[in-house]
Amino acid sequence: MAAGNDGANKPEDDDPFGYLYADGQAAAGGRAPQGGGYGYPGPAHAQPGVPRTSYNQVRTVGERQYGQQPAQPYVPPQQQAAYGQPHPQYAAPETYGGAQPPRHTPPPQAPRGGGRGPNTKGLLIGAVAVVAVVVAGITAAIIGNQSDKKDQTAGGNPTASAPATASQEPTPSTEPTDEPTKAPLPKQDAATLTLSGSATLAKDVKGAEGADGAYVAGFNAQGSSVTWKATMPEGGNYALTVRYAIPAVDANATLTVNGKPNSQPIGLKNFIHSTDPNLEKNWQTTWAPVELQKGENEIKISCEAGNQCDVLLDWLEVTPPKRS
Repeated sequence: MAAGNDGANKPEDDDPFGYLYADGQAAAGGRAPQGGGYGYPGPAHAQPGVPRTSYNQVRTVGERQYGQQPAQPYVPPQQQAAYGQPHPQYAAPETYGGAQPPRHTPPPQAPRGGGRGPNTKGLLIGAVAVVAVVVAGITAAIIGNQSDKKDQTAGGNPTASAPATASQEPTPSTEPTDEPTKAPLPKQDAATLTLSGSATLAKDVKGAEGADGAYVAGFNAQGSSVTWKATMPEGGNYALTVRYAIPAVDANATLTVNGKPNSQPIGLKNFIHSTDPNLEKNWQTTWAPVELQKGENEIKISCEAGNQCDVLLDWLEVTPPKRS
């Protein structure tokens, strides 16, 4: 049994689609038939032979407009007198006044192509720096491992290197040594030697290295000589070096050591190959081999027969032996 049907009406009198084409009569001011009809509210109780009316307010398809108050249905006078007010009718929820239900607002989206986004450049630089540090650490570890392997291959286990210490100058030893200190070889100015014959001191020619520029002159006469008492720390073979000046002409003299004439005269030649007879420009040196004893030795240079002695003598010195 359908809702609102008490079984008094016939099925053929109950048209369920009647409201679709007759509901608008009440809104158009039509007069309600006796006992109600299609689109009109009927009496409180159904009558035999009269179709029942809907309990809800119905409208023709397309008539409802949202957001507006619904039109009040027509209520017959007898129904108003019986009840004093119209029956409450159904209305859609959106037609009621009051606060509207909240609407969901989508969250704001980040702007595209504009605005300031995250600092991806800073993040990229930081990531690159971290990778560089990791690579450097790995490289250092590999190099250190290879160095350790090389040390083990070279022989023995690798040991920690000793800390570096500041270098110190060796402290001179105060203990006596077996090696004697060598004494300097003697050197003497010719002007301080023992002169004989026509040999004499002079200072006229410049360039002499003796004390106060003095030298031995007048040596060109036979019998003239200079004698030197030289003290030697050790005996042996040495060289006698003489500084002299000549007038660009070779000269020579006799050399005697400890009373024994040398095997050959000492040559006082023009080793600088000068062509200027000016004595001041012709100072030079020569040497002759000698054998000396330890202690005092008498060294004599003299102008003997057959010698060419036109020479000035500056100083004499004993030096280590030289090769001819």
